[in-house]
Amino acid sequence: MIAILKKELWSYFGNWSAWLIIAAFSLIGTLFLFFFENDSNIFDIGTASLQSYFVLVPWLLMFIIPAISMKTLAEEQQSGTLNWLFSQPIKISEIIVGKFLSVWLVGILCLVPSVFYLYTVYVLGVPEGNIDLGATFGSYFGLVILTAAFSAVGILASSLSQNQIMAYLLGVFLCFIFYFGIEQLASYKLLGGADYVLSKLGFYQHFLAFTRGLIDTKDVFYFILVIGICLLLAKIFVEKKK
Repeated sequence: MIAILKKELWSYFGNWSAWLIIAAFSLIGTLFLFFFENDSNIFDIGTASLQSYFVLVPWLLMFIIPAISMKTLAEEQQSGTLNWLFSQPIKISEIIVGKFLSVWLVGILCLVPSVFYLYTVYVLGVPEGNIDLGATFGSYFGLVILTAAFSAVGILASSLSQNQIMAYLLGVFLCFIFYFGIEQLASYKLLGGADYVLSKLGFYQHFLAFTRGLIDTKDVFYFILVIGICLLLAKIFVEKKK
């Protein structure tokens, strides 16, 4: 697993792709938070808070994470190197977990530059430091675990696809459905009392709890369960290709 992780990280950082993704992610976040006129602009909101950032980031991750994960398995199959991996003394589960960890790590690194946003908001507060640190750190924890969930979904999409483009499109679609689609379907209240249960099947409600500074074991367990199911399904689909 460690060998797969190192191999994947080298493929990301060795050809500058990860650096470009991190830079693009940070640039888009900066433009929306400080320059573009929109509901996320901190100066327009007039409140020393990063809550607008935590609303924006899941939508960026929805497109960024599938771009990182699309090559993990789809490219291996397209180039024929997946058969070479099968011939190595390594379990398929280790291949899946190693690739998942590499995508998750790059996703977390995309969040690191936001420390400058936190410092800026901290300084701009009146008085200085007037920021809800509990909600802020809870939201960061939520982003980290949401990134893991998107990464697992991206790995699953890559295992189902035979080329990177299809892996990316499927990854974006599945992330959208899990994060926003299920929540919107539940909001139409077509199922009566079952709408509440339906809303709890999606990512949004569980992530929302973290943005309020509430780190509930039920929400953490939910994301761990989703990650485990996605990786297990990815393992099954890869085994079928062996």
